[in-house]
Parts: sequence; structure tokens; C-alpha cells
Amino acid sequence: MKNSVIINEKDNVGISLDGTETIPAGHKFALRPIKCGEYVIKYGEIIGKATADIAEGDWVHTHNVKSHLDENVAYTYNFHAESLPKESKTFMGYKRKHGRAGIRNEIYVIPTVGCVNNACMRLAKDAQKLVTGSIDGIFALTHQFGCSQLGEDNQNIKKLLCAVALNPNASYVLFVGLGCENNGMDGIKEYLAPYGRDNIAYFNCQDVEDEHEYGMAILKEFAEKAKDLQREEVDMSELCIGLKCGGSDGYSGLTANPLVGKITDRVVSLGGSAILTEVPEMFGAEQLLMNKCKNEEVFEKYKKMIEDFKAYYTTQGFPVYENPSPGNKKGGITTLEEKSLGCIEKAGSTEIVDVLSYGELVKAKGVSALNAPGNDLIAATALAASGCQLVLFTTGRGTPFSTFVPTMKIGTNNNISAHKSNWIDFNAYSMDEDGLFDLIVKTVSGEYACKSEDIREIAFYKTGVTL
Repeated sequence: MKNSVIINEKDNVGISLDGTETIPAGHKFALRPIKCGEYVIKYGEIIGKATADIAEGDWVHTHNVKSHLDENVAYTYNFHAESLPKESKTFMGYKRKHGRAGIRNEIYVIPTVGCVNNACMRLAKDAQKLVTGSIDGIFALTHQFGCSQLGEDNQNIKKLLCAVALNPNASYVLFVGLGCENNGMDGIKEYLAPYGRDNIAYFNCQDVEDEHEYGMAILKEFAEKAKDLQREEVDMSELCIGLKCGGSDGYSGLTANPLVGKITDRVVSLGGSAILTEVPEMFGAEQLLMNKCKNEEVFEKYKKMIEDFKAYYTTQGFPVYENPSPGNKKGGITTLEEKSLGCIEKAGSTEIVDVLSYGELVKAKGVSALNAPGNDLIAATALAASGCQLVLFTTGRGTPFSTFVPTMKIGTNNNISAHKSNWIDFNAYSMDEDGLFDLIVKTVSGEYACKSEDIREIAFYKTGVTL
């Protein structure tokens, strides 16, 4: 077929880049006849099974292919990953007394409970007049939780909010509580005490006469200190990037995700870190990631994460292949296996060095896997809470959101990159690795602001009961 691509010599489907009268752009077509019941192969791997006879050149999609996922597959460990040459490079960041450097000089206002969202938003709004000097912004990171959650949810909310406060991009943080919530201020303070941070302040609205006046006094003090902070040369080994895709399409596994994988390898070769999440979008490709685990201990942690997430689905009566989304299908992704095989391309070719629980801070240099779902804002929040200063977000259909750290939108195709140029920071259809890496360096050095940086949002991964 004219203007098409075949990813792997084992494949029995190709991808139409421009589309035809019968096959949309980014969708698959048969390279040879595929009999009913025969495997459909893309990326050199099984992405499903034909549900009807498919003639050579025919459109291959949901009408004639179904998932071949085995929910009870047994996993093995067969290490295979590339070793990367070590290089060195610097960027201009904000050095911190504790931990890695920040790429932004920001002040966060964090509610412990949704009841004080309005108070936090009012503080952030009135504090905009304090954004002077090198301050990049003062943001209220509102949410609807913090009370009436039980068990693990209650612990996870505390854990995640504290992790947000520890992100290197935050020069100063103000926690605002109500005073009677489950996620109380004493628990927040106790959790953060071992970190020895002197850039965090706390108060409960019920404990002061005028919460706005009280909070503004703290923010004024913070801003007076933050405005004089200056960027300094920092080794690239202090950078941690988050890897996320959303609104994926048939181009995602061809352009943006492999391109980001090259960036991941480059950051790791410079001594930096990257975090891959979206556990449900590893199903069907998880064995490939398991084989990249650096040792048996990491493999066992990774296997447990996968098995626990599968159990989370099945115990609630849902199959693990409750994916891809309607938008994914419209863009050319047929099965979860196909989506997952394209998704994991973002991790590059190097080994998996660690597996992180939800809300856990990154510890090791290299690529870590993080336990979080595929939902865009929940996953991106989890990445940033684990310590990513920047999230690389690949998309074929586009989205305007941003988590609480800069979220760089990387378009998979020419159409979305042109049609939503107000959302998309980089067009990956060019496969310009140097161009994307240079833009990342400019972003972390403060020379470029992602197009969604005026937005700051967080969301939780909630699994249990709300009272």
C-alpha cells in the first residue's frame, strides 16, 4: 500500500499513514490473508486474534479482531536490556538544600481536605500580586478528598499530598487544613518530619480568626524569599522525567512513544531518571518489561504489581482488557495488547531499576516503574508526586490538561499538531530526537514554558469506600 509502514518483519499487518477510501489514516491493513482464529502480529508480537477471514489489503480493526489476553498467564524472567554509554550535560535549575534541583521556582498552596478548596483558591488568587522576581507562579492544588475516606485511601491521600509538597519544583509550600478532617494536619506533619524541610508551613482554618489574612502573611514571607532565588548550572543527573500517553492513536507506537523512548535512553545515559506508569496499559506487554528488570528482586516486585492490578480488576467483576477507549479505537488501536506494546516504547531500551508504590519517591537512577492507573490526570499526578520535575505526555488526539509540574504535550501526527497548536508543544511525526531533546533542555532551564503551564491540577487514585 502506498505511504504505509511495517514495523517488524514478523508482522502480518501494516499501517496506512495517509488512509484510503476504506482504511482510515493510522489504521492497520493485512499484508497477507489472515484466517479466522489466526494471530494478528504487530511490533513482532501478538496483538489479537482474527474473528473472521481477512483478505490481503483489508482493513484490520475491531470488526474482525479481538483481544488474545490471558488473564492467568504465568510470568518468567529472562533478562534482556541494553547498556547505555555514560555522558554528561547540564541544565539551569534551582538547587535545593534537600534532594534534586527544581526546574521551576513555584509556591504551592495545598488543602488537606476539599472543604478548604475555596480558601486556598482565594489565597492563590490574591497572592498573584506577589509573583515577582524569579517566582514562576503561586498555585492552589485543590482536590475533593481528605475526609470520609477509609483505610488505604485515607493513607494514600496523605502520602500523595506530602509527596507533592516534596517535589523539587516547589520552593515553598503552604498546607491549609480545616481542623476536623480525617487527613489531619498532625498526620501531615508527622509524615514530613523525617525530611527536615524548612520550606513548608501549616495552619488549620478553624484555629485562626481570619484564615485569609493568616495565609496571606505566610505567602508574603515565602514570596519575599523566593523572588531572589536564581538558576544555577545543574548536572542532568538531577533530572527525572515522567512518561505518559493519553488520547493515543495508531501513530502513538510509531512516532511519539518511540521518540520519547529515545529521550528516556538519553536522560538515563546522562545519569538521570525516568518513571513509567499506567499499569493497565502494560497488560499484554508486561513480559517484555519484566525481562528488562535488572535483577530477580526487581522482577518479583514488578510481577506483584501486575498481578495485584489484575486482581483489582477481576475482584470487581471486570476483565483486564477493559481497554482501549473509544477515542483510541477511532484512532486505530484495536486491542489492549496493541495499545500496551506501543505504550511501553516510552521506556526506551535500558533496564528497569526499581518498582515504586503509589506515592513513593523515586530513589534509583535509571527507569523505574510506578504503580498507578492509566487515567491521565491521576497517572500524571502520581508521576510528579514521585519526583518528576517534568512529564512528557504523548497524544494523538490532544488534551489541554496539566498536572502540577510542567506537562509537555508531544503530538503523534501532523494533523493534531497543527489543529491544536495551542496544546501541542512538539510534533513527533518528524522523529526529530535532537529537536525534542533541545526543547526539553530549554524547558527545564526555564527558557521555554509548556503551553499548558498556566494550569495546575492534581487527582487521586481512589479504590475504596467514601463515607
